Amino acid sequence: MSDTEAARPYATLLAKGEDRRQRILAVAERLLARNGWRSTSLAQIAKEAGVTPAGLLHHFESKEQLLNAVLDARDADDAIHADYRSGDLVTELGRVPERFDRAPELVGTFTVLLVENIAPDAPLHDRLVKRYRDAVDIITAIIERGQQSGKYRSDVDAASKAVEILAFTYGMETLWLLDPSIQLAEVFKGYAESLGRELSPRSST
Repeated sequence: MSDTEAARPYATLLAKGEDRRQRILAVAERLLARNGWRSTSLAQIAKEAGVTPAGLLHHFESKEQLLNAVLDARDADDAIHADYRSGDLVTELGRVPERFDRAPELVGTFTVLLVENIAPDAPLHDRLVKRYRDAVDIITAIIERGQQSGKYRSDVDAASKAVEILAFTYGMETLWLLDPSIQLAEVFKGYAESLGRELSPRSST
């Protein structure tokens, strides 16, 4: 038997293992968005994913590890589809609703986990606080670069505006969970255009 033939069974096992891992994650996202992490057990997730509890623990050693993997999926989605670090702030804000169509479970799961981990002793509290502060720093830096280049008004407090932008985004995600009929594309487009006018140097005259 050739080396290639010998490698095929192992490669097949790896592929099946990755498929199983992704299935577990998808089920976890759905259940967490619906029930929250306190009311969702690993046994429930394993059952709906069609794996044994031992099979789930093979991929995720603890509930906390699984919760972090769910947040990793949200972060990976942002990294692939958003360009806040180097892109145009107003354009990227207008594109946020694409996430609701592309990955609604990630939106729901993130919002529920955010609310459930407000307490300092909650398992994801520190990570979510760091994530929020990193996002503030990124948006603040974008605004400050725009101010230095003359693209944005110099009299706008960049850090405060960054907090406002995140508050709007988080708030709209929560409202959308309450009322999925909200026309997010129109709401975000309107806010992005309003922000663009506010930041424009012409608006200070």
